[in-house]
Amino acid sequence: MSGDVPPADRVPAPAGGGRHDRARRWLCLATLSVGVSLIMVDGTIVNVALPAIIGGLGIASTDAEWVNAGYTLVFAALLLPAGRVGDVLGHRRLFALGVLVFGAASALAGQAQGGPSLLAGRVLQGAGAAMILPATLAVINTAFRGRDRAMAFGVWGSVIGGTVAIGPVLGGWLASAHSWRWIFVVNVPLGVLVLAGIALWVPETRDPRAALRTGAVGALAAGAGFAALVFALIEGQRYGWWTPTRAFSAGPLDWPAESVSPIPAAAVLGALCLAVFAADTGRRRRRGKPVLLDLTLFAIPSFRIGNVAIAIVGLAEFGLVFVLPLYLQGALGLDALRAGLVILALAVGALLAGPGAGPLTQRYGARRVVLGGLALETAGIASAAVLMAPDASAWRLVGPLLVYGVGVGLASAQLSNVVLADVPVERSGQASGAQNTTRLLGSALGIAVLGTVLVAALGTGLDRRLDRLDATPPATRERVSAEVRDSLGARIPDLAGRPGTAAPAAEARAALTGAARAVTFLTAAIMLAGFVLSLRLPRTAGARHHAPSPEQAGLDVR
Repeated sequence: MSGDVPPADRVPAPAGGGRHDRARRWLCLATLSVGVSLIMVDGTIVNVALPAIIGGLGIASTDAEWVNAGYTLVFAALLLPAGRVGDVLGHRRLFALGVLVFGAASALAGQAQGGPSLLAGRVLQGAGAAMILPATLAVINTAFRGRDRAMAFGVWGSVIGGTVAIGPVLGGWLASAHSWRWIFVVNVPLGVLVLAGIALWVPETRDPRAALRTGAVGALAAGAGFAALVFALIEGQRYGWWTPTRAFSAGPLDWPAESVSPIPAAAVLGALCLAVFAADTGRRRRRGKPVLLDLTLFAIPSFRIGNVAIAIVGLAEFGLVFVLPLYLQGALGLDALRAGLVILALAVGALLAGPGAGPLTQRYGARRVVLGGLALETAGIASAAVLMAPDASAWRLVGPLLVYGVGVGLASAQLSNVVLADVPVERSGQASGAQNTTRLLGSALGIAVLGTVLVAALGTGLDRRLDRLDATPPATRERVSAEVRDSLGARIPDLAGRPGTAAPAAEARAALTGAARAVTFLTAAIMLAGFVLSLRLPRTAGARHHAPSPEQAGLDVR
């Protein structure tokens, strides 16, 4: 065997590691994976069903947009506090509570009779998701040892990467074949199955020395700061980065300024809140009091560098999932379901690669598997960009997306492994919360950055192409330009069928393709930057990781 990290199978196996105990551990992993898949799918499943929700409940489109934003903002705000609660009360208990909250919230959303009750359900779903995600990662980090550890991280990472792409397909099918309500209701029976798995197979892991009182000021500042930053990143394109492009309202609240968008205010508020959090954390630590997130964790090279790499990878991954459907539907004319089936190749690659990440990590080390996965992601994205054309077959993208998905299954999983490998077991919960917050911020940044580039490239290319159509009246060109810009290309297929707009629609397809190609190449460059950064991961990342005894880890396996 060779590699940068000593083989994980040299770590002592847990006591009682017979066939029965091994089967129990894999049933535990299956339970964790189903729980994670529920919350990750719900981050993207609603997008394609928004028109049906608007029509079914008779709510305004601005209210419907908060159905997605409410889930993401609460998810981001509560990740760090939830990780700390898991360290204190037990990650198994937190996981079960999160599933209960998520299931009840899904039932509420599925039975909603109006916008307020639907938004309440989504907000509660976000709270449940914030409990589930760090709890599952902390259980894996603590309860899995030896050669099973790399395999478990592989499966967990492939579920994270793969189910993001499954959401639009599943949402489109449920909304069209049944009802948009099934998008939420289906979580209830699945949640019951997860609760049964928790009761039977998931061990309790916690730090008996941890304290829950970590400072209300720091906790509130951290939650508000992350929520404000995620809001600014996700909603900047919609409301304008500086000059307002539309009125902002959230329930009874209306943004009062007419010349400045709410986005700069949200970004400044987020930065100030995080500064308060950092100052409060430093003050409490100097006094020897417990803190929400021990910032000295960032002194660990693998944790520090790995978190930055995770943010970059999240930026590229979610940016690509944002851009691809626009190209497939706007430029190539696919409906939502067929576009989702093309993107499904990404999920297939990730889910196939996850289980193989463990054996590869055993042989070559986690660092090399991460680098190999990032290389495959970069190659897959660049290949997809090369193959994009206004008249291309959508299915030619399946191969590059499959390669990209395999890279996701390898890199995402083992990045989590590397980040947590040298973190003390008793701080697994807060470290997991920090890592997942980083992933979420990177994803929001990807949508913001790549979305802005797409809009700019589409507008420039479209105006240049429409100016060549001397035979088309200026009023028609202006109307086509406005419709394509406002819809990010989604209305191009409709334009092609209208009298007198066939030629402008063809130019719009070419402009959207050019913009999508530019953004996809930029995504590949960002992923390449993540690869280069990951070269700085310590060659011994994970070598100091040792498996604690059940007593040391606070394990309670029943």
